Amino acid sequence: MASKMLFRANEILESTHVPFWGKDAFQYFQSDILSEENPFPCILGVEGFKKDLLRFSFVTTPYNYQDIRNAASALREYIDTFKTIGRYTSFVLFFKPEHKERSMEEYETMFWDTLTFLHQIDQKKWPQDIPKDPKDPLWEFCFHGEPIFVVCNTPAHSLRKSRKSRGFMITFQPRWVFEGMTGDSKIGRHVQKVVRDRLKTYDDVSAHPELGWYGQQESREWKQYFLHDDNNYTTTGQCPFKLKRSEQHGRKKSLY
Repeated sequence: MASKMLFRANEILESTHVPFWGKDAFQYFQSDILSEENPFPCILGVEGFKKDLLRFSFVTTPYNYQDIRNAASALREYIDTFKTIGRYTSFVLFFKPEHKERSMEEYETMFWDTLTFLHQIDQKKWPQDIPKDPKDPLWEFCFHGEPIFVVCNTPAHSLRKSRKSRGFMITFQPRWVFEGMTGDSKIGRHVQKVVRDRLKTYDDVSAHPELGWYGQQESREWKQYFLHDDNNYTTTGQCPFKLKRSEQHGRKKSLY
């Protein structure tokens, strides 16, 4: 029988399938997201956690083939069911904390390698309505036929506390979660205001200038996935994500 890979919050601490380091990382995450003294900025994540809409998985490292296959399996299981879970759902992938210290740049490389590895073993084709060129404002990372907004947290973050975690951690939010939520909508403006207000007190650095709305001509989704502590850090002009060869032909042309 295959080991259980996808967990609800109330299953983690008692499960024999979750390693001790995973339970520790989850408790660190839980204390952050449920803090009343210092409210976590991502109100959709907080609401999703309180309503038991988040799902979790634990693997050791993205640089082990079996581990990345396990991560892909858990993500596929989540994607097959996320629309039945609830609107503010997310999938949180924890990696085992390392004893060695890594730089922000090393974690950034690890992050993009992980997305590329997942894409390389994806069993479904890239959705036809999502551009394959990250320079297009409508590009989004896709897996198992679904566009997904991705957020990376690391132990190297210090000033941007909203991106700090006990170990390397990636959160996957299906684009479906944000349907109807734009800079022009009432709910979009409300969510943006609350998040920005909380960021002012939660982080020791101002909101990152790359944060923007999906589809806006000046916005690029990939630049929001991994944010450095330094707002002046120059993001590389080319997205590090590597499209597999079988998807490189017939790219949808950008409208911009």
